[in-house]
This record gives sequence, structure tokens and C-alpha cells, in this order.
Amino acid sequence: MDFRDQADLDPSQVEDAGSGGGGGGFSGFPGGVVIGGGGIVGLIVLVLVFVLNNVGGGGEPAQRRPPSNLSEQCRTGKDADQSEKCRVVGVVNSIQDYWKREISEYRPSKTVLYSGRLRTACGSASSAVGPFYCPGDQRVYLDLSFFDQLHTEFGAKGGPFAQAYVIAHEYGHHVQNLLGALGKDDSVPIELQADCYAGVWARNAIETGFYERPFTRAEISEALDAAAAVGDDRIQRRTTGRIDPESFTHGSSAQRVNAFRRGYEKGAPADCRLTAPR
Repeated sequence: MDFRDQADLDPSQVEDAGSGGGGGGFSGFPGGVVIGGGGIVGLIVLVLVFVLNNVGGGGEPAQRRPPSNLSEQCRTGKDADQSEKCRVVGVVNSIQDYWKREISEYRPSKTVLYSGRLRTACGSASSAVGPFYCPGDQRVYLDLSFFDQLHTEFGAKGGPFAQAYVIAHEYGHHVQNLLGALGKDDSVPIELQADCYAGVWARNAIETGFYERPFTRAEISEALDAAAAVGDDRIQRRTTGRIDPESFTHGSSAQRVNAFRRGYEKGAPADCRLTAPR
């Protein structure tokens, strides 16, 4: 996933909140997955098991880490190839550039990098939640340690494009929020549509001007592998030893892989309609 060396990054789209921001225990997310509010979904969490089973997310807050100055560190695509945080900036820039061109309703959303705990418009959150999008403040929240856990706890191969898939999925929820789709369907179709939107961006990312070349087959495989790793069936089998399709919230591994693949192969948001999972 090579960025163009001279591509101009916009670090204002990513905020590094450091660690310990807001303090307080994890609360405000009944059931650990979704809260309602004003007729819309209050919170979409990427990985259910982080809340239900506390996998990889101990109860003690992380050591306080001061925020970094991304505006000084992340200026060009060359920086994005050399720094994880700058890579996040580049991915976010590309995703938002695509959606800004694609839908007239699009309004930029910041990604907040954090560790430990912080307060959001959707309640208090901890790193144990995993990546999530909060419609209340229209921000994506991301603890970079999740990407290590994606590999060690969930068995994904990982890699830069697996990270890009996760971020693109969360921005898929932002698009849904702007289009009024959140809260209009069960959670599984909503999650699968976000996966599909991630695939659509991947197909069109080269047109945003941030990347040196289209993504390779190996890079797309990283995303497909990550999608499979966080399927409800894989998570349930790993944590409880059994599979209960009636309790799925994000879709099975096969459904998530198929949703991303559909978006990537079709390449248009219109091909990501909300439908019952198959």
C-alpha cells in the first residue's frame, strides 16, 4: 500500500488524543453493542467480543500518553509510508476524498486516536471497545493497539491494508449516518453494508490521488482475511466454543468477506443496498 511521495496529507482530519482522555469507567453502552437515541443508532462497535468477553482489554487504564503533533509529522505521502499514525492520516484522507466526490451530502468526520479511556457523545469508551463510530459527534474512534489484537486475538494476518479496511468500515457508518440509514435496519445488514462501502472505496482509492498504484491482490487479501477474522461465527467459536446465528450482530465471516468483495468488484455505492444477509 504505497502512497505517492508527494501527495499532500491533511492531518487536521485526524486528532491524536493521547491516553487517559476523559477518565471514568466504561459505561453508557447498554448490551455493549448499540444504543438508541433520537431514533438513530447511538453507537456501532466493530468487534462485539471486546465488550462481551473483555478480550485483550484489561480493566486498568493505560499509562497517560501525550498527544503527538500530527501536523508536523504527517505532511506527505512519504511520511505515510514511514509512520503508522501518518498512514492513518493518509487512509482517512483518501476515504474522505472519495466520499466527498461521490455523495453531495458528505461532511468530513475526524478520526480520534486514543488509548485508555475517553468520553464521547455516545458515552464513556475504553480501548476494550475496539474501533467505533459515534453518530452523536460524527467521529471515528481508533486505538492503534487494536491492530495488534486483530492479529494476536483474532488470528488475522494483519498488514497495512487490513488496517485500511477497518478504518474504511467505520467511515462506511459515517456515510450511513449522513444518508439516514442508521437505525433503519437490523445491525447485521448495517454492518455488511459498511463492509461493502469499504470495498467500494478500495476499488476507487487510486482515483483520490493518494496512492502510487492500485491495490494489489495480496493487499485486498489482507482486507478479506481481516473481515473473516471478525465474523460473528469466528468470534463466537473462539470465545464460547459454539455458534449462535440468532445472536449475530455483524454477520458471519463468509457474509463479511462477500460484502467487501461485492463492493470491491462492483465499485459503486449503489451496489451496497441494505439487504437481508445471505
